[in-house]
Amino acid sequence: MSHDHSLNPETMPHEPEKATLEGKNKFLGFWFFLGGETVLFACLFGTYLALRNSTAGGPTTNDLFGLELVFIMTILLLTSSLTSVYAMYHMKNNNFKKMQLWLGVTAVLGFAFLGCELYEFNHYIHEYEFTFRSSAFGSAFYTLVGFHGGHVTFGLLWLLALMIRNAKRGLNLYNAPKFYVFSLYWHFIDVVWVFIFTVVYLMGKVG
Repeated sequence: MSHDHSLNPETMPHEPEKATLEGKNKFLGFWFFLGGETVLFACLFGTYLALRNSTAGGPTTNDLFGLELVFIMTILLLTSSLTSVYAMYHMKNNNFKKMQLWLGVTAVLGFAFLGCELYEFNHYIHEYEFTFRSSAFGSAFYTLVGFHGGHVTFGLLWLLALMIRNAKRGLNLYNAPKFYVFSLYWHFIDVVWVFIFTVVYLMGKVG
Protein backbone atom coordinates (compact mmCIF):
# COMPACT_ATOMS: atom_id res chain seq x y z
CA MET A 1 0.00 0.00 0.00
CA SER A 2 1.45 3.34 -1.00
CA HIS A 3 1.68 6.17 1.51
CA ASP A 4 2.89 8.80 -0.94
CA HIS A 5 0.40 11.53 -0.03
CA SER A 6 2.81 14.34 -0.85
CA LEU A 7 1.93 17.86 0.19
CA ASN A 8 2.33 21.15 -1.60
CA PRO A 9 1.22 24.65 -0.63
CA GLU A 10 -1.78 24.53 -3.00
CA THR A 11 -3.24 21.21 -1.85
CA MET A 12 -2.10 20.98 1.77
CA PRO A 13 -5.07 20.84 4.17
CA HIS A 14 -5.26 23.18 7.13
CA GLU A 15 -4.59 20.32 9.56
CA PRO A 16 -2.50 17.71 7.70
CA GLU A 17 -2.19 15.62 10.85
CA LYS A 18 -5.97 14.99 10.84
CA ALA A 19 -6.64 15.05 7.10
CA THR A 20 -6.89 11.26 6.76
CA LEU A 21 -8.83 8.62 8.67
CA GLU A 22 -5.53 7.01 9.65
CA GLY A 23 -4.33 10.32 11.08
CA LYS A 24 -7.54 10.75 13.07
CA ASN A 25 -7.21 7.22 14.42
CA LYS A 26 -3.62 7.88 15.53
CA PHE A 27 -4.78 11.02 17.29
CA LEU A 28 -7.64 9.18 19.05
CA GLY A 29 -5.43 6.24 19.99
CA PHE A 30 -2.89 8.57 21.50
CA TRP A 31 -5.47 10.03 23.89
CA PHE A 32 -6.36 6.54 25.13
CA PHE A 33 -2.67 5.88 25.66
CA LEU A 34 -2.30 9.20 27.45
CA GLY A 35 -5.14 8.35 29.81
CA GLY A 36 -3.34 5.18 30.90
CA GLU A 37 -0.06 7.03 31.34
CA THR A 38 -1.77 9.67 33.46
CA VAL A 39 -3.16 7.03 35.81
CA LEU A 40 0.25 5.36 36.03
CA PHE A 41 2.05 8.57 36.94
CA ALA A 42 -0.69 9.47 39.43
CA CYS A 43 0.00 6.16 41.21
CA LEU A 44 3.74 6.89 41.26
CA PHE A 45 3.15 10.38 42.66
CA GLY A 46 0.86 8.98 45.33
CA THR A 47 3.42 6.35 46.31
CA TYR A 48 6.18 8.96 46.49
CA LEU A 49 4.12 11.25 48.73
CA ALA A 50 3.35 8.36 51.04
CA LEU A 51 7.01 7.28 51.33
CA ARG A 52 9.01 10.49 51.07
CA ASN A 53 9.58 10.65 54.85
CA SER A 54 10.55 6.97 55.14
CA THR A 55 14.28 7.62 54.97
CA ALA A 56 15.48 4.82 57.30
CA GLY A 57 17.93 7.26 58.87
CA GLY A 58 19.40 8.22 55.52
CA PRO A 59 19.47 11.59 53.76
CA THR A 60 16.23 13.52 53.56
CA THR A 61 14.81 15.59 50.74
CA ASN A 62 16.24 18.74 52.32
CA ASP A 63 19.70 17.16 52.52
CA LEU A 64 19.70 16.00 48.92
CA PHE A 65 17.98 18.47 46.69
CA GLY A 66 19.59 21.57 45.27
CA LEU A 67 17.25 23.68 43.21
CA GLU A 68 19.91 25.21 40.94
CA LEU A 69 20.42 22.10 38.80
CA VAL A 70 16.75 21.21 38.87
CA PHE A 71 15.86 24.72 37.71
CA ILE A 72 18.25 24.35 34.77
CA MET A 73 16.67 20.99 33.92
CA THR A 74 13.22 22.57 34.04
CA ILE A 75 14.26 25.39 31.71
CA LEU A 76 15.76 22.88 29.27
CA LEU A 77 12.65 20.73 29.13
CA LEU A 78 10.16 23.59 28.97
CA THR A 79 12.19 25.25 26.23
CA SER A 80 12.17 21.98 24.30
CA SER A 81 8.38 22.02 24.51
CA LEU A 82 8.40 25.49 22.96
CA THR A 83 10.72 24.41 20.14
CA SER A 84 8.42 21.48 19.38
CA VAL A 85 5.58 24.02 19.03
CA TYR A 86 7.69 25.91 16.50
CA ALA A 87 8.25 22.65 14.64
CA MET A 88 4.51 21.96 14.42
CA TYR A 89 3.92 25.53 13.28
CA HIS A 90 6.25 24.96 10.35
CA MET A 91 4.67 21.58 9.67
CA LYS A 92 1.28 23.24 9.26
CA ASN A 93 2.93 25.72 6.88
CA ASN A 94 4.52 22.90 4.89
CA ASN A 95 8.08 23.96 5.65
CA PHE A 96 9.73 20.58 6.18
CA LYS A 97 13.29 21.89 6.57
CA LYS A 98 12.38 24.33 9.35
CA MET A 99 10.26 21.66 11.01
CA GLN A 100 13.26 19.32 11.03
CA LEU A 101 15.48 22.12 12.34
CA TRP A 102 13.26 22.84 15.33
CA LEU A 103 12.78 19.16 16.02
CA GLY A 104 16.57 18.85 16.05
CA VAL A 105 16.77 21.66 18.60
CA THR A 106 14.13 19.84 20.65
CA ALA A 107 16.26 16.70 20.60
CA VAL A 108 19.40 18.57 21.70
CA LEU A 109 17.55 20.13 24.63
CA GLY A 110 16.10 16.75 25.56
CA PHE A 111 19.52 15.10 25.59
CA ALA A 112 20.87 17.98 27.69
CA PHE A 113 18.08 17.36 30.19
CA LEU A 114 18.94 13.66 30.35
CA GLY A 115 22.61 14.49 30.88
CA CYS A 116 21.70 16.71 33.83
CA GLU A 117 19.50 13.99 35.29
CA LEU A 118 22.25 11.38 35.04
CA TYR A 119 24.65 13.82 36.70
CA GLU A 120 22.09 14.38 39.47
CA PHE A 121 21.65 10.66 40.12
CA ASN A 122 25.40 10.09 40.08
CA HIS A 123 25.87 12.92 42.59
CA TYR A 124 23.33 11.45 44.99
CA ILE A 125 24.85 7.99 44.76
CA HIS A 126 28.48 8.99 45.25
CA GLU A 127 28.12 11.96 47.60
CA TYR A 128 25.30 10.69 49.82
CA GLU A 129 25.26 6.94 49.07
CA PHE A 130 21.60 7.46 48.27
CA THR A 131 20.49 4.60 46.03
CA PHE A 132 17.31 2.81 45.01
CA ARG A 133 17.84 0.37 47.89
CA SER A 134 18.74 2.92 50.57
CA SER A 135 15.19 3.36 51.85
CA ALA A 136 11.54 3.40 50.85
CA PHE A 137 12.06 7.08 50.01
CA GLY A 138 14.95 6.18 47.72
CA SER A 139 12.91 3.54 45.93
CA ALA A 140 9.97 5.92 45.46
CA PHE A 141 12.19 8.78 44.28
CA TYR A 142 14.20 6.83 41.72
CA THR A 143 11.10 5.05 40.44
CA LEU A 144 9.15 8.26 39.85
CA VAL A 145 11.95 10.45 38.50
CA GLY A 146 13.66 7.58 36.67
CA PHE A 147 10.39 6.49 35.07
CA HIS A 148 9.94 10.01 33.75
CA GLY A 149 13.53 9.95 32.49
CA GLY A 150 12.73 6.70 30.71
CA HIS A 151 9.83 8.42 28.98
CA VAL A 152 12.13 11.24 27.89
CA THR A 153 14.60 8.68 26.51
CA PHE A 154 11.83 6.89 24.62
CA GLY A 155 10.59 10.20 23.24
CA LEU A 156 14.05 11.15 21.99
CA LEU A 157 14.54 7.77 20.29
CA TRP A 158 11.10 8.14 18.72
CA LEU A 159 11.95 11.63 17.49
CA LEU A 160 15.30 10.59 16.01
CA ALA A 161 13.65 7.65 14.23
CA LEU A 162 11.03 9.97 12.74
CA MET A 163 13.59 12.53 11.60
CA ILE A 164 15.99 10.02 10.07
CA ARG A 165 13.35 7.85 8.42
CA ASN A 166 11.58 10.80 6.80
CA ALA A 167 14.63 12.97 6.03
CA LYS A 168 14.40 12.25 2.29
CA ARG A 169 10.66 11.75 2.08
CA GLY A 170 9.59 15.22 3.09
CA LEU A 171 6.22 15.91 4.63
CA ASN A 172 3.12 14.01 3.57
CA LEU A 173 -0.28 13.02 4.88
CA TYR A 174 1.12 9.72 6.12
CA ASN A 175 3.92 11.03 8.34
CA ALA A 176 2.36 14.36 9.42
CA PRO A 177 0.19 12.62 12.08
CA LYS A 178 3.28 10.83 13.41
CA PHE A 179 5.16 14.09 13.94
CA TYR A 180 2.10 15.67 15.52
CA VAL A 181 1.45 12.79 17.92
CA PHE A 182 5.11 12.91 18.96
CA SER A 183 4.74 16.62 19.80
CA LEU A 184 1.70 15.85 21.98
CA TYR A 185 3.67 13.13 23.78
CA TRP A 186 6.53 15.55 24.35
CA HIS A 187 4.18 18.13 25.87
CA PHE A 188 2.81 15.41 28.16
CA ILE A 189 6.21 14.51 29.59
CA ASP A 190 6.96 18.22 30.02
CA VAL A 191 3.77 18.64 32.06
CA VAL A 192 4.69 15.59 34.16
CA TRP A 193 8.07 17.18 34.87
CA VAL A 194 6.38 20.37 36.11
CA PHE A 195 4.55 18.21 38.65
CA ILE A 196 7.80 16.44 39.59
CA PHE A 197 9.55 19.78 40.01
CA THR A 198 6.75 20.97 42.29
CA VAL A 199 5.91 17.84 44.26
CA VAL A 200 9.37 16.30 44.59
CA TYR A 201 11.86 19.16 44.59
CA LEU A 202 10.02 22.30 45.76
CA MET A 203 8.01 20.48 48.42
CA GLY A 204 11.17 18.63 49.38
CA LYS A 205 12.94 21.90 50.15
CA VAL A 206 10.11 23.81 51.80
CA GLY A 207 8.46 20.94 53.64
